[in-house]
Amino acid sequence: MKNSTISIIKQGQKKRKQRWLIVNILLIILACCLCCLMLLLGNTIYPIQDVFRSLMGETLSGVNFAVNTIRLPRMLAGFFAGIAFGIAGNTFQTMLRNPLANPDILGITAGSSVAALFCILIFQTNNTVVSLAAVTAGLLTAIIIYFLSRGKSFAIGRLILVGIGIQAMLSALISYLLMIGAQEDIPSALRWLSGSLNGVQLSSLPPLMITVLICAPIVLFLSKHLSVLELGEQSATSLGLNTNMVRLLLILCSVSMVAIATATTGPIAFVAFLSGPIAKRLVGAGQSNVIPSGLVGINLVLAADLIGQFAFEVRYPVGVITGLLGAPFLLYLLIRMNRKGSL
Repeated sequence: MKNSTISIIKQGQKKRKQRWLIVNILLIILACCLCCLMLLLGNTIYPIQDVFRSLMGETLSGVNFAVNTIRLPRMLAGFFAGIAFGIAGNTFQTMLRNPLANPDILGITAGSSVAALFCILIFQTNNTVVSLAAVTAGLLTAIIIYFLSRGKSFAIGRLILVGIGIQAMLSALISYLLMIGAQEDIPSALRWLSGSLNGVQLSSLPPLMITVLICAPIVLFLSKHLSVLELGEQSATSLGLNTNMVRLLLILCSVSMVAIATATTGPIAFVAFLSGPIAKRLVGAGQSNVIPSGLVGINLVLAADLIGQFAFEVRYPVGVITGLLGAPFLLYLLIRMNRKGSL
């Protein structure tokens, strides 16, 4: 009887690992296809061999500018921003054990947006200063939300409500900055606020790429500890986990990725909110959700950008399309949580 139980458990673990692996492979294949489409499609559709030769450094009239100057930076920005938003959103949702607890809802993205917009409209600084200001403001917003939500005991619901209030206040500050900004800078600022890959240059991508390449592996390394945190504070502490240290590292990495991604592409709506739940539905329970969330984030951003560019007569920024996808899901989630009494 004991051996049969162990055998059933092992078979279940094997099936879950196989499902996790298959889902990740399919998400990687889909992401590769979307990356290729981002490079191929535009006002002019170039043959794949010409695109490849251009990427390899060969000079081809017309192809080099379109591929290397416009399409490649756009694709890379969407790729790394998708990873950043996807992993960061899943980290907050898992760590706080609530699907509403993501950087968009908590106001962390809005904090980064205010700092970036202030630098763009008021000081008109370079990309490096904008990135540093966005990270600093994102971390400061997270700290303020944490301290304002502290009571006699830590409560996730209180933290979410405080975050929503902070987000409302920061949204008002964004509106004020748009009112006092120079008129010639307002259109580009509004385009940036909607979340857009338009006009991204290769020179502005290194901070985002370096941050993701450093922070994403750290979150992946801490994924087992993240799963333990999902059990609750008391359970995690009883298992010998240094919850404060792990939580601090996870928050630093997640906020850094969100802030840099926001400074580079603008606040692309709902990617951080959608990636974790979609990935969890795909891979099922019992496996790490970090890699699938990053892959879902990539696919959401790239697919939404392609839809915004080519599915309509008018071209829409990527954030408009992700907003259209995310808003109904948010309403559905709120209704379901209210029925369960968890809201």
